[in-house]
Amino acid sequence: MHENVIFFWSGTGNCLDMAKNIAKAMGGADLVSLRKKPEVTDVRGAKRVGFVFPCHGGGAPVDFLEHAKLLQVSPESYVFGISQSASYPGIGLNDLNRIIPLDYWKAVTHQCTCIWLFPHQLMVPLMTPKMAQKRSEKLSKKIAADVLAGKKTEKAEPSRFFLNAAENKGWPTILKLKAKGFKVSDKCIGCGQCAKICPRENIEIRGGKAHIGTNCINCLGCLQYCPTGAISLGKVTDKREHYYNKNVSIQELTSAELEVR
Repeated sequence: MHENVIFFWSGTGNCLDMAKNIAKAMGGADLVSLRKKPEVTDVRGAKRVGFVFPCHGGGAPVDFLEHAKLLQVSPESYVFGISQSASYPGIGLNDLNRIIPLDYWKAVTHQCTCIWLFPHQLMVPLMTPKMAQKRSEKLSKKIAADVLAGKKTEKAEPSRFFLNAAENKGWPTILKLKAKGFKVSDKCIGCGQCAKICPRENIEIRGGKAHIGTNCINCLGCLQYCPTGAISLGKVTDKREHYYNKNVSIQELTSAELEVR
């Protein structure tokens, strides 16, 4: 095991890209996916343990938090958490901190990937995808420097995010409703890429066409990565430009573990 371990949850690549960049700037790390039940759970031998994850409906993805509960982290390890969103931080870091106490946490913004809610160009502060990526890479170096220096940050009080908490409480219901809205057009070529990406194995290829179930966490990887644009979630998603981080391959996104040296 490397002395640095970073757990990640990423739907369309932004969080994994940041995790990779932080790991590189730290001199290397083992990256472990929390998209599914992790293959590595005991990291008590690691000197530094990090978490990089997105904001989903005002908080962290529910699977991310459930999988984090399986981890064994030494009380001597330096632990950091990075939450990424298009605008507001939400309560994800607070929820993670209750599971695994954090020494350092930071909320950062990047392109919006929730295509049914906003176009991907919408983020705070406003900037182009190219500018957002450059900013993400710069922030990754700053975060890595802070982590290597053992910097500790103040933890925001949950009461500051009461609106996000209310949103997050209702998010599971919203997901169930949105999951029923997925459509697969005749442009589908049955390549199986969406099924491979889905962290909940909610997609099957039957009769040469993708069939999407309702056990969806709304990572939107299937929609954003579809090579023919065959998947939609309401008419607005057909009009908006699809987006995923070009620095992250599907193989990386779906890997249980990655090594960055």
